[in-house]
Amino acid sequence: MLIFTELVDELNEPQHRVALSFHERTKGRLRITTEAGIDAGIQIERGQILDHGQLIANDKGELLQVIAKNESVSVATSESPLLFARACYHVGNRHAEVQIGDQELIYLHDHVMDEMLIQLGLNVSAQQLPFQPENGAYSAGGHSHSHDHDHHHGHHHEH
Repeated sequence: MLIFTELVDELNEPQHRVALSFHERTKGRLRITTEAGIDAGIQIERGQILDHGQLIANDKGELLQVIAKNESVSVATSESPLLFARACYHVGNRHAEVQIGDQELIYLHDHVMDEMLIQLGLNVSAQQLPFQPENGAYSAGGHSHSHDHDHHHGHHHEH
């Protein structure tokens, strides 16, 4: 079985592709079936979130490209910057992962949040889109996995 273990920045053409949901892209260890139907696995350091387009290499140097799959998301919009800011605050307060665009707030479909934002006065629509939330909001502590090992540096650099 192909096991892809190393995140790479190369711009080479990948031999394999796989479309993954946001939660799959946060896993670190994952059994996948590539677009060509090949069984494979991803095993990367925990706490790394795979971005759309990320390439991962296996020990033979073959590349797998991760594509952000379309998911059921809610898109909340408002003409009012104040309302929009208030909506971002409320959603963030619930520790939901959220993608913030230009006057639009995108989160994995959740009817409780839809209701809350409609009450606030936003327009909410259900859509199928790739979901790429803000870094750092991910509740398992997205990129802080190195903090346990950082103590000899004296002070932390937040990424």
